Amino acid sequence: MVSRSVPYYEEMQRMVGELAQDYAKPKTNLYDIGCSTATTLLTLDRVIDPTVNFIGVDNAPDMLKKATQKIQHADTQRPMDLKVVDLHQGLYMENASVVTMLLTLQFIRPLFRERVMRMIFSGLNDQGCLLLVEKLTSEDTAFNRLFIRHYYDFKRRNGYSEIEISLKREALENVLIPYRLEENMQLLKEVGFRSVEVFFRWYNFCGIIAVK
Repeated sequence: MVSRSVPYYEEMQRMVGELAQDYAKPKTNLYDIGCSTATTLLTLDRVIDPTVNFIGVDNAPDMLKKATQKIQHADTQRPMDLKVVDLHQGLYMENASVVTMLLTLQFIRPLFRERVMRMIFSGLNDQGCLLLVEKLTSEDTAFNRLFIRHYYDFKRRNGYSEIEISLKREALENVLIPYRLEENMQLLKEVGFRSVEVFFRWYNFCGIIAVK
């Protein structure tokens, strides 16, 4: 479960739901980029106006297959459109009032991140919002080591063994490339978002809301 490895995951989902409610407009689109098995889409479905169309995109067909199964067994307010998309190849969006992107940008190669953000910004309506959750690195190496150590302590408390922690770290090396908080904030402002603010922070994890 994601909650075993992401601190306050359920609370982040709840906060994303609350903020999405504030910005979702009837008869617009809501996109979940990196939707995985549709956990966020199903959470949002319970609180968002049923006239809002839900679109989930992910680059892993296996994840979308699981997402489809979960949606079929859930009592949803609306159909959900799931698409296989490689974000490195581009992303088309339109009429979006809300875009969610939880723990996804960090897996996009840095060279392509600005382009992806510009496509998201272009697809958002005025007053629309992006809800971004990311793992972070710190400019100060001492803080970075501290935060990582406390994060691994969190994983141990949730039942991960030292071998599992080590294997996961090796698997993500050069695949998950986190930015500093300042880099993420600057990127969002550079592509045009007029208001950018942190809504959640735990050591090396944060949630950011950006409004067009």
